[in-house]
Amino acid sequence: MKTFCNNISSNLKVVVVVVVVVVVVVVVAVVVAIVVVAVVVVAVVVVVAIIIVVVVVVVVVVVAIIIIIVVVVVVVVVVVVVVVVVVVVVVVRSLQVH
Repeated sequence: MKTFCNNISSNLKVVVVVVVVVVVVVVVAVVVAIVVVAVVVVAVVVVVAIIIVVVVVVVVVVVAIIIIIVVVVVVVVVVVVVVVVVVVVVVVRSLQVH
């Protein structure tokens, strides 16, 4: 009877150890899965943020280029108008003198 009780006690200890090991492994697996998901989410957020920054920079550069082109065109038009006015004034004055 004593051997039987020792066998049951021994088997119970093995079962408890196995259950504890399984629980620890499951908990560790869940924690690792949560960490992996968190890392993936952070990576996706970082990539999306980088894409947004790149798009904003591209838009700002394009708008700056458009503004520069408009300013250059306006300056050229003003210069051409001034030159034409000066030429007309000079021609009209020279015709009045003669």
